Amino acid sequence: MYSHNYLKLLVEKIHSATVATIGVDGHPQTRTIDMMLWDEKGVYFLTAKGKAFYSQLMEQKYIALSATKNKKSVSLRGKIQNIGNEKLDEIFEKNTYMQKIYPDDTRSALDVFRLYEASGEYFDISDPSHVTRDSFVIGQPQTVVNGYFVGSACIGCKLCCSVCPQKCIDISVKPAIINQNRCLHCGRCIEVCPAGAIKRDS
Repeated sequence: MYSHNYLKLLVEKIHSATVATIGVDGHPQTRTIDMMLWDEKGVYFLTAKGKAFYSQLMEQKYIALSATKNKKSVSLRGKIQNIGNEKLDEIFEKNTYMQKIYPDDTRSALDVFRLYEASGEYFDISDPSHVTRDSFVIGQPQTVVNGYFVGSACIGCKLCCSVCPQKCIDISVKPAIINQNRCLHCGRCIEVCPAGAIKRDS
């Protein structure tokens, strides 16, 4: 699927995400934040200027988030920017419950942030015997290769597929090919490969 399909899923179907920053003690800190809007420029959320979360966003300018619903998940990590009250009225129009949390002009306590450059992952285990995994990007982040890959040292023994929970390794060719969209990253294939042909890139 295209990136916008995953952003639409995140905002319109899942909506609430666990967002991580680094706290003042130097350790990861998480909280649940609603993802309010999405467009071709990224994903939008907001927070009050008086919160510690706001200070962390302004200082770090980077977040990681994960959201899950009905055994489907979307994760993102990337850069954010404060866009002030831009899109604030649109957010309140599309997320009407916000009008009761911040009635009338009290919404002035809020700033909108845009996650604009990020790498993401989609994971679907709604059909346990046929999982689906995909990677996508917002903007132009540095490409990160992540997964298990079979190299030219493959001897065609087929042991890797025999231990693969998803049977997602094509052993009809040599070197064998791991279907990255179904791989669980469990590592069983690398453990049994007698030729050491399987490597993990992360």
